[in-house]
Amino acid sequence: MRTQLRAAVRAGSAIMLPMIVAREEIAAVRAVVRELCKELRRPEPPLGAMIETPSAALLADQLVQEADFLSIGTNDLTQYTLAIDRGHRRLGAQLDALHPAVLRLIARTAEAAHKAGKKVAVCGGLAADPSAAPVLIGLGIDELSVPPPAIPNLKAVIRALHIGECRAIARNALNLESAPAVRALTRTRFKETGP
Repeated sequence: MRTQLRAAVRAGSAIMLPMIVAREEIAAVRAVVRELCKELRRPEPPLGAMIETPSAALLADQLVQEADFLSIGTNDLTQYTLAIDRGHRRLGAQLDALHPAVLRLIARTAEAAHKAGKKVAVCGGLAADPSAAPVLIGLGIDELSVPPPAIPNLKAVIRALHIGECRAIARNALNLESAPAVRALTRTRFKETGP
């Protein structure tokens, strides 16, 4: 890990820590990064934590005290929240990150980050899903990390949204019973107004 952190410090980019479940893990990595920054005479890069497990989402208020930003990995978070292996031949198709249980963990994470004055992003399949954009924005997500081919369509969708409407959609989505019900809610919205 030290070799990888040294390379990241040399590159001068933000460092994202995967599969974090405890504040102490971030603190331990930060100590090594600080040491390497002194050794290499480089500024300390921002250190972020990936929220990929239900435990990390539930402890986001603690994790964000040590991290500079949070990023929610929706692929793993969905898999672990719904207890369905993504690679399973038959059950994998049932995975949908718009499930209200996953959305509640996303909402909790966003709230914790904002309360600490820090940013929260979403990456994974959900970030590139245009029908998820109003829900994620309404939940308070600051940034969507998507592959380049998804950017034009996602930008067009986001430009047509209004924050008040996004918040209302998100509030409704949190109280629904299933991912198909959330998708039906967003489909209705798109049918009415456009993109």
